[in-house]
Amino acid sequence: MPIYEFSCSACRTKRDVLVRAAPGGTPRCPVCGGEMARLISRFAIHRTLKDVHQSSGEPGPGRGLDYYKDPRNIGRWAERKLEEAGMEVPAGLRAEIDAARDGALPDGLEGL
Repeated sequence: MPIYEFSCSACRTKRDVLVRAAPGGTPRCPVCGGEMARLISRFAIHRTLKDVHQSSGEPGPGRGLDYYKDPRNIGRWAERKLEEAGMEVPAGLRAEIDAARDGALPDGLEGL
Protein backbone atom coordinates (compact mmCIF):
# COMPACT_ATOMS: atom_id res chain seq x y z
CA MET A 1 0.00 0.00 0.00
CA PRO A 2 1.69 3.20 -1.14
CA ILE A 3 1.78 6.50 0.69
CA TYR A 4 0.87 9.51 -1.45
CA GLU A 5 1.01 13.22 -0.73
CA PHE A 6 -2.29 15.12 -1.03
CA SER A 7 -3.18 18.82 -0.82
CA CYS A 8 -6.55 20.29 0.11
CA SER A 9 -7.86 22.67 -2.55
CA ALA A 10 -9.80 24.66 0.06
CA CYS A 11 -7.35 25.21 2.95
CA ARG A 12 -4.10 24.11 1.24
CA THR A 13 -3.27 21.61 3.98
CA LYS A 14 -0.80 18.94 2.86
CA ARG A 15 -1.02 15.39 4.17
CA ASP A 16 0.56 12.02 3.49
CA VAL A 17 -2.16 9.43 2.96
CA LEU A 18 -1.84 5.65 2.98
CA VAL A 19 -3.83 4.55 -0.08
CA ARG A 20 -5.36 1.11 0.14
CA ALA A 21 -5.55 -1.21 -2.87
CA ALA A 22 -9.36 -1.06 -3.00
CA PRO A 23 -10.74 2.03 -4.74
CA GLY A 24 -12.33 4.36 -2.23
CA GLY A 25 -12.37 7.74 -3.95
CA THR A 26 -10.28 10.73 -3.07
CA PRO A 27 -9.56 11.42 0.59
CA ARG A 28 -11.18 14.30 2.47
CA CYS A 29 -9.17 16.97 4.28
CA PRO A 30 -9.00 16.24 8.02
CA VAL A 31 -8.91 20.00 8.75
CA CYS A 32 -11.80 21.42 6.68
CA GLY A 33 -13.39 18.38 5.03
CA GLY A 34 -12.61 19.61 1.50
CA GLU A 35 -11.51 17.44 -1.40
CA MET A 36 -7.83 16.67 -1.63
CA ALA A 37 -5.81 16.35 -4.83
CA ARG A 38 -2.84 14.06 -5.19
CA LEU A 39 0.53 15.82 -5.52
CA ILE A 40 3.60 14.66 -7.37
CA SER A 41 6.14 14.11 -4.62
CA ARG A 42 9.87 14.65 -4.83
CA PHE A 43 12.20 11.71 -4.85
CA ALA A 44 15.92 11.17 -4.55
CA ILE A 45 18.40 8.77 -6.04
CA HIS A 46 21.22 7.63 -3.80
CA ARG A 47 24.60 7.65 -5.50
CA THR A 48 27.72 6.14 -4.02
CA LEU A 49 30.94 8.14 -3.80
CA LYS A 50 32.32 5.97 -6.61
CA ASP A 51 29.32 6.89 -8.81
CA VAL A 52 29.86 10.59 -8.08
CA HIS A 53 33.55 10.38 -8.93
CA GLN A 54 32.86 8.50 -12.17
CA SER A 55 30.28 11.04 -13.32
CA SER A 56 32.45 14.02 -12.28
CA GLY A 57 35.51 12.87 -14.19
CA GLU A 58 39.15 12.93 -13.23
CA PRO A 59 40.34 15.50 -10.69
CA GLY A 60 43.03 17.95 -11.59
CA PRO A 61 43.97 21.55 -12.27
CA GLY A 62 41.81 23.37 -14.78
CA ARG A 63 38.51 21.87 -13.69
CA GLY A 64 35.61 24.30 -13.95
CA LEU A 65 33.78 25.68 -10.94
CA ASP A 66 30.90 23.26 -11.55
CA TYR A 67 33.24 20.40 -10.63
CA TYR A 68 33.63 21.79 -7.11
CA LYS A 69 29.94 22.57 -6.60
CA ASP A 70 29.73 18.97 -5.44
CA PRO A 71 31.70 19.06 -2.17
CA ARG A 72 32.60 15.38 -2.54
CA ASN A 73 35.08 16.44 -5.24
CA ILE A 74 37.03 18.75 -2.93
CA GLY A 75 40.52 17.40 -2.27
CA ARG A 76 40.37 14.59 -4.83
CA TRP A 77 43.37 15.90 -6.78
CA ALA A 78 45.54 16.14 -3.62
CA GLU A 79 44.43 12.67 -2.52
CA ARG A 80 45.26 11.21 -5.93
CA LYS A 81 48.71 12.83 -6.12
CA LEU A 82 49.64 11.61 -2.64
CA GLU A 83 48.39 8.11 -3.51
CA GLU A 84 50.46 8.10 -6.73
CA ALA A 85 53.52 9.04 -4.66
CA GLY A 86 52.81 6.17 -2.27
CA MET A 87 52.15 8.53 0.63
CA GLU A 88 49.38 8.66 3.21
CA VAL A 89 47.24 11.78 3.37
CA PRO A 90 48.57 13.75 6.39
CA ALA A 91 46.12 13.99 9.29
CA GLY A 92 45.94 17.80 9.07
CA LEU A 93 45.18 17.74 5.35
CA ARG A 94 42.64 14.93 5.85
CA ALA A 95 40.87 17.04 8.49
CA GLU A 96 40.80 20.09 6.16
CA ILE A 97 39.46 18.05 3.22
CA ASP A 98 36.78 16.37 5.36
CA ALA A 99 35.73 19.72 6.86
CA ALA A 100 35.51 21.29 3.38
CA ARG A 101 33.41 18.38 2.14
CA ASP A 102 31.09 18.98 5.11
CA GLY A 103 30.75 22.65 4.11
CA ALA A 104 33.33 24.37 6.34
CA LEU A 105 35.86 26.57 4.58
CA PRO A 106 39.51 26.50 5.67
CA ASP A 107 40.69 29.23 8.06
CA GLY A 108 40.99 32.60 6.31
CA LEU A 109 38.52 31.78 3.52
CA GLU A 110 35.24 32.25 5.42
CA GLY A 111 34.57 35.71 3.93
CA LEU A 112 34.95 34.69 0.29
